[in-house]
Amino acid sequence: MDKREELKQKALKDLQQSEVLMINGHFDYGNGYHGRVYLNAHQLFRHPSTIWRFAQDLIDVMPAELIQKTEVVAGPATGGALLAHTIAGLLDSRRSLTHPPCSFAPFHNDAATGFALRPFYRSEIKGKRVLLADDVRNTGETFARCAALVKDAGGTVVATVEIYDRGEPNVDLKIPNIALAEYRAPENFKAGECPLCRAGTPITRF
Repeated sequence: MDKREELKQKALKDLQQSEVLMINGHFDYGNGYHGRVYLNAHQLFRHPSTIWRFAQDLIDVMPAELIQKTEVVAGPATGGALLAHTIAGLLDSRRSLTHPPCSFAPFHNDAATGFALRPFYRSEIKGKRVLLADDVRNTGETFARCAALVKDAGGTVVATVEIYDRGEPNVDLKIPNIALAEYRAPENFKAGECPLCRAGTPITRF
């Protein structure tokens, strides 16, 4: 097992021990589905030291070439933006002092379009190589929407990264995706057909 794989295996254990990745619960995802696995972003971002530690590990599993060429790190509010901001700062600590500093760009929630980029960040992204970051990748659709906004702003997405990959994407952006931890989540259930509900298992609340 190489160093990167060792880091990923350790991260999977750390995420569970810190109750960030919860794999044996009953969760309402708020989209009409229930399931047994949940990434608790509240726990992930509760202490800044927690996300800094996982972000450093995530950078450790990223290819050196990607670390060097990333000019902007962008992510969707709230979890992805917090992670992106942390990664942007940590990337500069891995590069020489003469290397141009990495920028940060958040996608904000928009009632009409779902995600949007403010004009200030559109100008920051224009002509730049952009790394997209999020706390979790489910279907990959969030990354796809963010990638479209980057392209529209004149930037180029070079890769996507996340703390946890559920292993069930249905969108392929044809670019590298790097996850710190991977865990194939069990099947999700429509809320009205959830066997956990039928069994009387309480929904985990935060």
